[in-house]
Amino acid sequence: MGLSSRATPKVVVLKGGPSAEREVSLSSGRECAAALREEGFEVVELDAGPDLAARLGEISPDVVFNALHGRWGEDGCVQGLLEWLRIPYTHSGVLASALAMDKEKTKAAYVAAGLPVALSLLAHKSDIRAAHPMAPPYVVKPYNEGSSVGVYIVPEGANSPPQIADNMPETLMVEQFIPGRELTVSVLGDRALAVTEIMTSGWYDYAAKYNPGGSTHVCPAEIPSEIEAACLDFALRAHAALGCRGLSRTDFRWDADKGLAGLILLETNTQPGMTPTSLSPEHAQACGYSFGAFCRWLVEDASCER
Repeated sequence: MGLSSRATPKVVVLKGGPSAEREVSLSSGRECAAALREEGFEVVELDAGPDLAARLGEISPDVVFNALHGRWGEDGCVQGLLEWLRIPYTHSGVLASALAMDKEKTKAAYVAAGLPVALSLLAHKSDIRAAHPMAPPYVVKPYNEGSSVGVYIVPEGANSPPQIADNMPETLMVEQFIPGRELTVSVLGDRALAVTEIMTSGWYDYAAKYNPGGSTHVCPAEIPSEIEAACLDFALRAHAALGCRGLSRTDFRWDADKGLAGLILLETNTQPGMTPTSLSPEHAQACGYSFGAFCRWLVEDASCER
């Protein structure tokens, strides 16, 4: 990408938006905007709303830094708008964003690339309420949300299926529960950065991800070299299989009792969090990037696909 010939390139940081992950996005956007100002960019923070196209037309940025999370912001919708407006933007493009946001289609791409996944199916919430859709233990979750929004864990031996809340989507993913350790890897461009183990007192849910003290991150993860190498390799292959660009983060579960066979990919996030408790900034720091340099890299990598 060629940044504008302006002495100080103008960057719009998109944040907020209407998704269930609005608050996380507002935090990510504030952090990234502050870092980019320190790096010398002219920065405009913009809460994404229905007037987004008009506002971008008024501001006329050189680059959009996409700090949106959740539906509309990371599922290909805003990416399509930015392609239409011909404004270079950070992170993945339309197709990769849409694929990665749909967990069932993500798994199909993983399988085609020879990557290991957990058994899963899509089911109507009324059918899940009526009877176990698979033998417990299993997990029920939206197939097109992130940040562990709306996750139900059904333990082994559960007598009855979960009573899914009325505000959950009509169609949900039911996935075999994979025991073991929570691992994650960020990819920046063509480089897998580092492996983190996430430790919590329970499930790695929304609160554990974003509340201070909600989880402990061990980076680099204290795991066998064979598992570390596999995580890095699988994350790169997942990034490529989905057609991601810029930054992505792939999450794993690892059942240590099964060795390499116990390493399973869960999902790839094309818009990883950039909050003070987020994982990708930690991965970048482990590889020598300051937070400002990390954000600058993303801006300089920004592009349109067409």
